Amino acid sequence: MTTLNIAKPPEGAKPPVIAPSVMSAPSVASAPPAAPNFASKSVPRHLARGLIGFGLIIGSIAMVPVAGPAALLAAPLALVAFRGCPTCWMVGLAQTISRGRLERQCVDGVCTLAKARPGTDTD
Repeated sequence: MTTLNIAKPPEGAKPPVIAPSVMSAPSVASAPPAAPNFASKSVPRHLARGLIGFGLIIGSIAMVPVAGPAALLAAPLALVAFRGCPTCWMVGLAQTISRGRLERQCVDGVCTLAKARPGTDTD
């Protein structure tokens, strides 16, 4: 297994100070928070969503001289196609391409990003 990225706390770092009110709260399973998932089921499907989104933005701006400002009402529909902003779509493209190729593993508070082992399911 080849390690690509390691995140460790700095040596000699003090543990975070926890407020007393937080310490008295019931403990919850300490699972790392889930990262947002903008990926699609396949790259062609994701590219189709991008084509629709960018087409709506470009088309709504291009139609302003013909249809007036009402043409800009099509631009928010692009946000639905992108599942957010164009940057969210780009992040989703990277996630879709890398799906099944990279694997995040966290052990004792240290997370690593490594190549996925064949035969393991990353979903």
